[in-house]
Amino acid sequence: QVQLVESGGGLVHSGGSLRLSCAASGSIFSGNTMGWYRQGPGKQRELIAAITSGGSTNYADSVKGRFTISRDNAKNTVTLEMNSLEPEDTAVYYCNYRWTIITYWGQGTQVTVSS
Repeated sequence: QVQLVESGGGLVHSGGSLRLSCAASGSIFSGNTMGWYRQGPGKQRELIAAITSGGSTNYADSVKGRFTISRDNAKNTVTLEMNSLEPEDTAVYYCNYRWTIITYWGQGTQVTVSS
């Protein structure tokens, strides 16, 4: 079992910034991938950024250049720096842990961007 605890969501004006953090605990295996997904109102959950334990990253086109994902393997944490936020970024953001076919989700944290 892996537990994921997110923090850092909130309300911000358009153009502002937020930082999301996720702390993983439990049976953490090396070679995992951690990432952030989001689900906006009436939309499907989508991957926005992921990072492997080796540091390789990938981003959704919609956030490239604005969001940065990073991780601390020693602390089992992953962080998402979000800049130049837009109202379209409003969503519940979920931390994700994946190792082989095993995946775990955090409880989600709300990000609201006002225009």
